[in-house]
Amino acid sequence: MSLKNPEKWRFTWETQSQSPNLKLFLFNSQSKPSVHHLQAQLNLAKSHLLVTFTENEETSEVSIRVPIPRVLIDPESPVNAKASDDHIEVKLVLLLPVDHPLVSTFDLLNLSDEIERNEDLDLLKPLIMDSDLKSLSSMEGVHFYCRSCSNRLTRSPLKQFVEMPSVNWPEMADNWFGGCCCSFGGASEKLVNRYAHAYACPMGVCMLNSTAVTLCSDDLAGCKFSEKYRIQTYKPEQESGDEGLSEEAMRDFETESGRVTRCDSQCGVIHGVNGKSGSSCSKLENHGENVKFKVAEEKTNSSISLSALPASDLSEKVAPGPGCCDSVHHTQDYTDEGGIHDVCGPSLEDQKTTKAMELRINQRSFLNGFLGDAFIARSYNLSTDIEWKQFVCPQCSSLIGAYPCANGDMPVDDGVRLFKCYISTSLPVGGPADLFRKYTLERMFTSQLVESAKDELSFRTVVRDLRTKSPMLQIVLVNPNSWCCSGDCLDTKSNTDSVLKLDLHPVIKVLFSDCSSNTESQLRVLEDWVTKNQADEVFMLAHLIKELIETIASAKVEFPPSCTFLQGLSFSSMPR
Repeated sequence: MSLKNPEKWRFTWETQSQSPNLKLFLFNSQSKPSVHHLQAQLNLAKSHLLVTFTENEETSEVSIRVPIPRVLIDPESPVNAKASDDHIEVKLVLLLPVDHPLVSTFDLLNLSDEIERNEDLDLLKPLIMDSDLKSLSSMEGVHFYCRSCSNRLTRSPLKQFVEMPSVNWPEMADNWFGGCCCSFGGASEKLVNRYAHAYACPMGVCMLNSTAVTLCSDDLAGCKFSEKYRIQTYKPEQESGDEGLSEEAMRDFETESGRVTRCDSQCGVIHGVNGKSGSSCSKLENHGENVKFKVAEEKTNSSISLSALPASDLSEKVAPGPGCCDSVHHTQDYTDEGGIHDVCGPSLEDQKTTKAMELRINQRSFLNGFLGDAFIARSYNLSTDIEWKQFVCPQCSSLIGAYPCANGDMPVDDGVRLFKCYISTSLPVGGPADLFRKYTLERMFTSQLVESAKDELSFRTVVRDLRTKSPMLQIVLVNPNSWCCSGDCLDTKSNTDSVLKLDLHPVIKVLFSDCSSNTESQLRVLEDWVTKNQADEVFMLAHLIKELIETIASAKVEFPPSCTFLQGLSFSSMPR
């Protein structure tokens, strides 16, 4: 039997972590009635709260039935009810807070055999990357699917899963080695360079972090880039002070190594600028010639000796095409005070005797922390040489991820990041076998927001466009440990035995403001607010920010209008 709500009364239950109080907001979404003779009666046997009142002396009594969530209520404590300007507020006393370990134990006992509730509770589990890694690794093979259209995104099942290196690892490594101890300088630099050379996005391997999976572009079905097989060169900005290949050296490289410009991993044919082709990557090794290219010393006021540069500041100018064999070595001549030396890379054996090692653009960007997942980036993760572009589903064109590129459309590291909130690990999408069903854009964002608040001790954040760097969302974390549930009230004329069973969901309370259409004067005020309050600044794709704003704004309906504004900002909640 359907439970109707002809008067359009809505309710929202709310409690805080470690708090023994449960609060009810009861309001009419279409009007602001005048409440008189307010009474609230608790009926624990039928799990509902009966609220009665009159709008004036002449009208009949209004009765509203509100379902009670699954909590431990103290039946001996009084029920406090009061009428405010546009809502009714009721307070109940709990025997135990909603997040008390004993309450969690009751859920684990599974006293009811309701399958749907068990699935709902499973969706509330924390977003833990280690759990995803273990679950995916235990499967025989995994395909990824688009959530919007159920299109299969991968060519073949993926069987190897590894953890994506953290973009903040250099700082931790420096702390571990100890920057003040000179004896570890050479050892740490060598280990860091070896670590960078080991970083890659090979075919058949899926790298995971808390918000995305990184796949080789060759593992994705229908993955096309306009410059996929073009050799990608790294041209740093002049102000960076890095030494680069001179135009003469680049011409020498194109002449001497003209046999190779791309390797088509799908058809197994090597294509060269001289028009010749081979049958496989292995023929590339049989030429027996090392590709040589010279680094010319720039004669500028800001030029410095190449030998004085650390290995991490050197960047190889040619990145192998997808599918090319790693055993192909490039020999580099570099000028030192002692003359010209030949350096071979990037094999591990050569690294042991190499006096200086060059890092490819993807390895250099990785060392500098620029190759994250683009879901949420910080100022130290940004680079003028790396541009993040959206990756859409080949079938429905829905946004499903992003990839880093430089001087073109080809991914820098040949890797594409797929956001967990937009993909599925099985069909049907969101089914019991879908390991990513609990991931949503809101939960991923709140998880990062709460973690940042703990690490940075900042509860004020400005979200900027990753491309334009302009502010789009101002958000203040008010309470990271709230529990809420909301819905429509029940008609007292309906079957009293038909009671909705509710569960409180973890949420965070926030104050927010949409800054995407702010005027110049408003933007100046916002920038002053950021500086004055030392607000945290993060960067996201504009599409993600717009979707977040829509979601946060839509959640305002869960509270009465008088409770949705504070200090010039809108009040809302987001699932945690």
